[in-house]
Amino acid sequence: MSNFHERNDRKRTFGNKSEQTGSERRGGPQSGAKPTPSAAKVGHKYAPRGAQTGAPRGKPQDDGSEWLWGWHAVAAALSNPLREKPMRVMATEDRARQLTEQFGKIEALGIFDNPTIAQQLPQHAVHQGLALKSAPLEGLTIEEMAEPAHGVILMLDQVTDPQNVGAIFRSAAAFGARGVILQDRHAPALSGALAKAAAGAVDQVPHARVVNLSRALERLADLGWRAVGLDGTAEETLDQAIDSRPTVIVLGSEGDGIRRLVAEHCDTLAKIHMPGGFESLNVSAAAAIAMYEASRPR
Repeated sequence: MSNFHERNDRKRTFGNKSEQTGSERRGGPQSGAKPTPSAAKVGHKYAPRGAQTGAPRGKPQDDGSEWLWGWHAVAAALSNPLREKPMRVMATEDRARQLTEQFGKIEALGIFDNPTIAQQLPQHAVHQGLALKSAPLEGLTIEEMAEPAHGVILMLDQVTDPQNVGAIFRSAAAFGARGVILQDRHAPALSGALAKAAAGAVDQVPHARVVNLSRALERLADLGWRAVGLDGTAEETLDQAIDSRPTVIVLGSEGDGIRRLVAEHCDTLAKIHMPGGFESLNVSAAAAIAMYEASRPR
């Protein structure tokens, strides 16, 4: 994960296109929305309690920014030097005090009550008195993530459920994965419910978005990586397939699994040994088991 944070003193370049991998810069979003009159003025430790403002619940203003909520997700975003600033922060009085104690002065910090914060977020968002609006977190290129070749990278083939993807990021952080590769158009935004499920891991684990997973696997092979695709019908088991070489673990959607062309670009397919005879596991559980297996000393 060193490539992720060591580049803080360089100009941000990791959205550049790569003809070899198909990675593609996402559209240039605007940075976080300006604070409303009820939000804190820059430099103030606290702001007066805000009045009800903003878009109705479930319909946040579409300015290219994304909401994060919950303590771990917001704290990780504030700690991430690669997050564009300013970031609008809405917090209850107690949460604002905790943030100030941990991070010092925060630009665009506003004090609000819980119902006002909830109005800015989708229904049933468990915000814990804290929400942050920021420009989308941009990813690395394949080369930035994969060089030098060592460790484990996860690749998600059209895994679209935000809770599953968030849980996969959380496990990736726990087991020290180098990063997560997602498809550009068939993966959820790394915000909202996904970021809440990831408990801050989207700001700790690098990610890359690519147009074509098969071409990305070809490029990773050129860089010294071996790909193992998870397939419940495979004859080889995961513990047999994974060795000490740099490995890309490929996981498919729960419904269809890994697509044929992506599977053909894997060096081998493997299944998780399940002596209980159950047919399959949730994709996030399978990812955690696969990363644990890959992290074992050999």
